[in-house]
Amino acid sequence: MKKTALKYSILAVLAVVCATIAQAKKAQKIEPSYAWTISDPLGDRSETEIDTSFVNYHLHAVPTSPSLAWATTGNYGAPGQDQIFFNRDSYSEFFFESALAPWLHSTESHVFYNTRIPMTLISHTTGGNKYSNQDRTMITFSGNATKRLQIGANMDYIYSKGSYEYQADKNFTWNLGGSYTGDRYELQTFFNHYAFTTKENGGITDDRYITRPADVQGGESKVDNKSIPTHLTSSESNLGGTHFFMNHRYKVGFYRYQRDSVTDTIVSKYYVPVTSFIWSMDYKDSKHRYTNKSGAEDTTFFKHTYFNLGGTADTTRYMTLTNTVGISMLEGFSKKVKFGFSAYAYHQLYKQTLQAEAMPSETPIAPGLSPIPTYVPRTETENRFYVGGKLSKTQGSILRYSATAELGLAGGVEGDIYADGDISTRFKLLGDTVTVRGYGIFSNLAPATLLYIFASNHFIWDNDFSKEKRFRVGGELDLPFSGTNINVGYETLKDFVYFNHDNMPTQHSDMLSVFSATLKQDLAFKALHWDNEVTYQASSNQGVLPLPKLALYSNLYLQFLVAKVLHVQLGVDCNYYTSYYAPAYNPATMTFHTQDKQKCGDFMYMNAYANFRLKRARFFVLYTHANGKLFGGDNYFSSPHYPLSPRCLRVGVSVDFAN
Repeated sequence: MKKTALKYSILAVLAVVCATIAQAKKAQKIEPSYAWTISDPLGDRSETEIDTSFVNYHLHAVPTSPSLAWATTGNYGAPGQDQIFFNRDSYSEFFFESALAPWLHSTESHVFYNTRIPMTLISHTTGGNKYSNQDRTMITFSGNATKRLQIGANMDYIYSKGSYEYQADKNFTWNLGGSYTGDRYELQTFFNHYAFTTKENGGITDDRYITRPADVQGGESKVDNKSIPTHLTSSESNLGGTHFFMNHRYKVGFYRYQRDSVTDTIVSKYYVPVTSFIWSMDYKDSKHRYTNKSGAEDTTFFKHTYFNLGGTADTTRYMTLTNTVGISMLEGFSKKVKFGFSAYAYHQLYKQTLQAEAMPSETPIAPGLSPIPTYVPRTETENRFYVGGKLSKTQGSILRYSATAELGLAGGVEGDIYADGDISTRFKLLGDTVTVRGYGIFSNLAPATLLYIFASNHFIWDNDFSKEKRFRVGGELDLPFSGTNINVGYETLKDFVYFNHDNMPTQHSDMLSVFSATLKQDLAFKALHWDNEVTYQASSNQGVLPLPKLALYSNLYLQFLVAKVLHVQLGVDCNYYTSYYAPAYNPATMTFHTQDKQKCGDFMYMNAYANFRLKRARFFVLYTHANGKLFGGDNYFSSPHYPLSPRCLRVGVSVDFAN
């Protein structure tokens, strides 16, 4: 306890020191001129903001924060799956990455800055004791060599031992990036590397240690979470990889000149681009390794063992190299041109390497091993070709729209189709801008190659899947004057691929449908705020696609200013979703699969918090799962046999330094 108290004391002193330093530099203006993210395949820009708000800063340290309904193994930075279906992405090409998506960096999440002076953001959060500490350190740097040339670097390190035994996470990511924004030439590039280690405990052996501890402890109701037995004790997953992206754009156009009305001399000029020529290169490689040093636990926990009874050491690799060329006519270079249009084509080299070749055999290759069901090639290489186009109008208040269509031509993706569309209008009402938006998505896509063929010590499959067909339509209404946002959508799915009760990918040939409606309602009266979000979902087949019918998040807080310098937010938030057959987690494949043995949900997860901002420093004090073992339900499992963290005190600090 003394070491824990010392750790929090040091962090508190650090917050004060950082605030003092930031205060001393207050004369410097360190806000970035602007920031943006980019999207595949053409590197189109979207404006974004630096995360410097102190409001709800505590959510950075809440393990369940990725979603209103987050099925997870329980630790901070651990695998999970979004149970709000409209927020869930399809399986990644390397499906091991899907469970760690909120903690991974990607093309879409990388932020570029253009700053007036060098900017450094440093944050650190910590919680728990020496046996269950959950720490995260993040550093972001950006600086401009010239007005147009920017360089940056990021580091994100999560080290979380977790509240239960054998579930520690160590996630380390670093990246370098830069951009150049010239009149004619633009460059956006970054290099990202990550290495994640997840201890896999297979869940606790008896859920009663959480729900009814006295039943399994001879009448003793207090339980030491670290002493709860788990299915696995010598197992871990390792996921690592690199990602290099660069986007070049050369713009052809003309200069417009502004002249003095009296002297007719040129006062200023600016470049008006008309057409862009684009080349992007995107390289990714990833490696997944699952090990279990205990042969006894390994063969007991898994249904089949094909190659090694003494333990498991599976390795799977994949690589993609994508080159895209495109041409774009830019919107707004003339009053008559009200939209932009792009056409592009790209080639993708795909390669995957499995642990071993699985040779067909009617009998096991050794006593005690399961018969190998099929032959799977160790390597698979594909050369994929696609073409696509985009039509968009991003300026103007009356009507904005965007439409994209993409077609696969060769390399196993023949006939792949993806199309999406978005249209919106804005108008003034009661002093605010109301937005009405409609959207639609249609896809006819082949599942990820690893879902077709795979071989490991415990899982082997060779599937002949049809293309997945999806069609989604929806609409959104945003009313700023009342703090209301409504989003309603409906999706149909045909030949849906999912992991079944045996954690094997399978295809549901019948039609599925999902209806979703989300209401966000923020209320405020002076210093009192009450923010709410509720989602209703209806799946036509809960056995294939289980979803909680209702999920909500509510946040009640006071926000005020002390002595004109200290911003304060004091509050309590709560997360809840209804009971359903939540997906179970499989450590060997890092995937979530259907099950019908245990329902999860129908419990409240509450946090009491205080967020502060003093000049350039922000910090928080947080008590997660504050209602645990008091009220709101003791069945706090978001995935079968994986309880969420019990009550825990966490603190954090973040400082914006001007260099």
